[in-house]
Amino acid sequence: MEKINLKALAKINLGLDVLSRREDGYHEVKMLMQTIHLYDRISIAKTREPGISITANLDFLPVNEDNLIYKAAKLLQDAYGLKEGVAVHLQKHIPIAAGLAGGSSDAAAVLYGMNVLFRLGLRRKKRMELGVKIGADVPYCLMRGTALAEGIGEKLKRLPPMVKCPVLIAKPGIGISTRYVYEHLDLSDSVVHPNIDAQIAAIRAKDLKETARHMGNMLETVVLARYPVVAELKRCMVECGALNAMMSGSGPTVFGLFEREDTARAACKTLQESRLAKTVFLTEIYNVF
Repeated sequence: MEKINLKALAKINLGLDVLSRREDGYHEVKMLMQTIHLYDRISIAKTREPGISITANLDFLPVNEDNLIYKAAKLLQDAYGLKEGVAVHLQKHIPIAAGLAGGSSDAAAVLYGMNVLFRLGLRRKKRMELGVKIGADVPYCLMRGTALAEGIGEKLKRLPPMVKCPVLIAKPGIGISTRYVYEHLDLSDSVVHPNIDAQIAAIRAKDLKETARHMGNMLETVVLARYPVVAELKRCMVECGALNAMMSGSGPTVFGLFEREDTARAACKTLQESRLAKTVFLTEIYNVF
């Protein structure tokens, strides 16, 4: 095989709790991760010339060592002494810097694809160990599906797939610094934490309403006060029939879970017309078996 085409799927956080700050600057988290059917397309081809070449459909995307695709390819080249190079083309559809793990998923796709192309024989566990060197979300993006993530996000436990349902995605035209959010996070005893265990029980029971009811993202305590448009998007989705709506990751993307496709479609149209969000997608839960 000289070329491989892959889908790099986005994720949402059904629940995100931050437990403590670590001495190394990272935070201990407890998160529920879920793949959705929104994806970038990645094409990877071997080249006779050594090195890494990246092209993309968006001209403002970095195509050098600042791109996680480059970091993933370089990691494998260095670790396994690969003499041939790779040419990677990225067809970007996942919103950038949105809390949807688009860059991490692209890197995961490159680790998977180069493992196949170069016949490295790396099992998923090994790919995940390599992936965490690139970013905390990369191991999950290699696993996909419904999962509990702990540690800094690299300790993963697969859960039964959650109920498949429509998911409305809306990203406002703002940028949010993940560093700023974590630096201003209040971790005192007075803060209310999301009930991740109750949400896991609801997922196991295939109870969509209870899964949605227990949605919570501790990072919203920082973001909603500084960026009121995020709160407005959440309110709009719930008023349009979402079982619940929440910010994914450190934002600014908001997602809503719906029971019915027709309700979700109507909500999508309302959000598009409201112009609260720069990008609006209607997609669905993507289960991995």
